[in-house]
Amino acid sequence: MTDDDDLQFARLFQRFIERNAQLAYEGGASVTPLGERVGEYLAADVSTLSAVEEDIPTHRLADLEAAIEHLDPEAQLLGVGGGQSKYFERFPDLLTHAHQRFAPGQVDYTVVADGPGSTRTAVAFGLRLITVDGQSVAALQRGADPQRGIPTARLEVIAREPEIATAVIARIRHEMDARSTLRGHVLTMQPSAENYGQATAQFRERPAVDPASIVLPEGVLDRVRQHVLGVREHATTLTAQGAHLKRGILLYGPPGTGKTLTVSHLVGAAEGVTCILLTGPSIAFVTEAAALARALQPSLVVLEDVDLIAHDRDMHTGGSQPLLFAVLDALEGLDGDADIAFVLTTNRVEVLEEALAQRPGRVDLAVELPRPSAAERQQLFALAGRGAPFSAEAIAEVAARAEGVTGSFAKELVRRALLTAAVAGRNATDADLAAALDALLSEAESLSASMLGGFG
Repeated sequence: MTDDDDLQFARLFQRFIERNAQLAYEGGASVTPLGERVGEYLAADVSTLSAVEEDIPTHRLADLEAAIEHLDPEAQLLGVGGGQSKYFERFPDLLTHAHQRFAPGQVDYTVVADGPGSTRTAVAFGLRLITVDGQSVAALQRGADPQRGIPTARLEVIAREPEIATAVIARIRHEMDARSTLRGHVLTMQPSAENYGQATAQFRERPAVDPASIVLPEGVLDRVRQHVLGVREHATTLTAQGAHLKRGILLYGPPGTGKTLTVSHLVGAAEGVTCILLTGPSIAFVTEAAALARALQPSLVVLEDVDLIAHDRDMHTGGSQPLLFAVLDALEGLDGDADIAFVLTTNRVEVLEEALAQRPGRVDLAVELPRPSAAERQQLFALAGRGAPFSAEAIAEVAARAEGVTGSFAKELVRRALLTAAVAGRNATDADLAAALDALLSEAESLSASMLGGFG
């Protein structure tokens, strides 16, 4: 087909669209069978009604189902017949149309997660006739459909007055938060597989980290726990005396010193608290995470390796960093009485922006997790070697030799020694442990040692 053919086709198609619009104007749209059903339920002329729309994140479809089931257990659920064209029409146009006779039909469903390892069905395209607080409304529910310009799930509500529809949507939102299947769980925010740029929350199992496995300077873990979890435990007392609940803590130190392990311990110990984990690229969804944390508080939001996006603006010539501002806005934009804790981690505190690391209201406690002392290093190596066939003397010797290393170094040392023996088809010995240490500390292994928390 030539360019002229393309142009001619485009002109003919445009005339077709314009002609259909003219016919609709001249002939007038008529109420469809679906519109008759809705009009009967609302006791209103549907041709005079407009819809109020509300976007619903896909990960909250289970919450929407729970909210509507609670508000009106007797709600009527209808599908919409009329072929593929129904997906392209606005809700009012499904009720009154010049050409299509949309009628009640089959409901479209989708499957959504409602807990770690559990799912339920949710409406992907369907119409509910519901009564909320004595007000009757018709609510069309659509799933996300990026190809048709619908980036998230959507609820379109029609009532006798727009104010009624708006009030019902607010009531549904309230019940979604109160009955959320996300509440009290551990979540991650990830890019949507179906719609690039949109965030979706995914369930994760709550970790269980024994505090005995965390080797830090005396009192450090207790200090961190008190700031993050202690406020939650004494929230009623604190608010009664005018203290704010929102808090932020920054954990900083070299790689391998226990920041991630400490975070896992906090998340595991925060039973009943909604925990949202943002790592790497998912930090881009900090605004969505903060909104979800506000709705489902008490909440804990973790931003790991925040230095990757929150470095000092003066170090770059490329202009402003929108993601940095999003982090700052998330920390500042919550009310003081919001029971939300932000936990940030970084390997490079020196490059963090001063506004993020020091100003009260953003981060109000910074705690260093330093390289372990000699005594702490002995503990770390003993933990790493627990269950391995190495003598206590050999463990103590390599710990003494490996000055300045961290717990991640100790774990890799033990793994390498065990692997060497396994490849040779024999049991590991103390000599394997010493040889593995020599290899890790050698010049050839300097980069690996540095990555594992050694000096390199």
